[in-house]
Amino acid sequence: MLFNSVGFIVFFPIVTFLYFTMPHRYRWFLLLAASCYFYMSFVPIYILILFFTIIVDYAAGRLIENAQGKKRKFFLILSIVANVGVLFFFKYFNFFNHNIAHLTGVLGWNYPIKNLAILLPIGLSFHTFQSMSYTIEVFRGRQKSERNIGIFALYVMFYPQLVAGPIERPQNLLHQFYEKHEFNLQRVGSGLQRMLWGFFKKAVIADRLSSFVNQVFNNVYDYKGISLIIATVFFAFQIYCDFSGYSDIALGAAEIMGFKLMQNFDRPYISRSISEFWKRWHISLSSWFRDYVYIPLGGNRVVWWRISLNIMIVFLLSGLWHGANWTYIFWGVLNGIYLVISIWTTSIRKNISAVIGLDKLPKIQKIWQMSATFSLTCFAWIFFRANTLVDAKYIVKNIFTGWSNFLHNINNLTFLKEYILMRQNPTEFVIAILGILFLLSAEWWQTKTTALTTGIAARPWLKTVAYAIILFLIFFLGEFKNQQFIYFQF
Repeated sequence: MLFNSVGFIVFFPIVTFLYFTMPHRYRWFLLLAASCYFYMSFVPIYILILFFTIIVDYAAGRLIENAQGKKRKFFLILSIVANVGVLFFFKYFNFFNHNIAHLTGVLGWNYPIKNLAILLPIGLSFHTFQSMSYTIEVFRGRQKSERNIGIFALYVMFYPQLVAGPIERPQNLLHQFYEKHEFNLQRVGSGLQRMLWGFFKKAVIADRLSSFVNQVFNNVYDYKGISLIIATVFFAFQIYCDFSGYSDIALGAAEIMGFKLMQNFDRPYISRSISEFWKRWHISLSSWFRDYVYIPLGGNRVVWWRISLNIMIVFLLSGLWHGANWTYIFWGVLNGIYLVISIWTTSIRKNISAVIGLDKLPKIQKIWQMSATFSLTCFAWIFFRANTLVDAKYIVKNIFTGWSNFLHNINNLTFLKEYILMRQNPTEFVIAILGILFLLSAEWWQTKTTALTTGIAARPWLKTVAYAIILFLIFFLGEFKNQQFIYFQF
């Protein structure tokens, strides 16, 4: 079930109403049943995969807690192998099989294994990683194993964040299913406001930008220069508004019922470095790789070349996590290279800044750092969005070409419609630009604490008016084509 669908508009208030009206001891069962229905609205049979993961990790948690010595690690490894095995079978088997077949074909060998005709279950990587975090935390002794298999199933399947995160930890979420949440009008209002902001990002900005982005990235050889730049920047905002919009809706829906989920985004495009960007973007995944991969590998407590290797391993796995495609792998590796270079050039960049006097102009320095970080991030997004590495290579080679042709035809309306508007309605283009500016203004506003913002915070009716305007904008400017969220495919 999509958040941006009529079905969810009916589903959510019914589940929430029943949640607050029924006795506390039955609420977990209601949420579990609702979560099963929510997931089965996609491909019903794939709920069996979830059940398999739940049974394996529930049993592993109990066994790990009761075992001693090497048996504890043995049960943990069995759990991880089972989880990664399911993930590999559905998400990566065809990718590796195709590449092995290609390699053997080049070598002239016979390779008889064919690709499997299977669909990737919605959100498989998300709930697999969430379930794995439970067994790892039980093994580390930081979480008691869950006795109630129904509550554990709800931890894995909680519908607001089931298919696109945030990827929760057991310490944060499991205990909340035992707590009695009373109806609180102020909390409901706060949750609805967050959901509205998420719907605005998705319907007004992300889904409108998708038309421009798809036109260019699905026909890259028809475009050069300015068109490729516009499409790349538009995609940066599309994926941010699409994914953070989902997270806002998920956090808001959970908040209404009294649950507090992990913050997944924190205004990433105001980052002043690549390192800061990854502390603000998809926080639940970044912290998952940090805690369960990077630190166990030695983190930054080892020699310099091992630190670089650890970073590259994490970003390679992050790219692979996003999808079984070389474009995602290259995107992950490129971000790893960014981070390694930024770490080992810190002192050099500080010295250059001091020599040219940039450090004495903090506002200009901040703008420069934010612009550089955003530019590097957008460049990496090319590989994330491109259909193939060949397409990405074409974009990189041609993104700064064709400018003389653009300047020569800047007054040609036909040319502008073809290469600036990408054959889309001019009104759609204007709305898209205004939507991005509105987003940036709102996020800038959130960073400020002034007499004006304090005054608005002290007057709830002003906040109500602001969100009424957002609701109006969603209703009149939103795209309502039930477009799937980008991260559902992961």
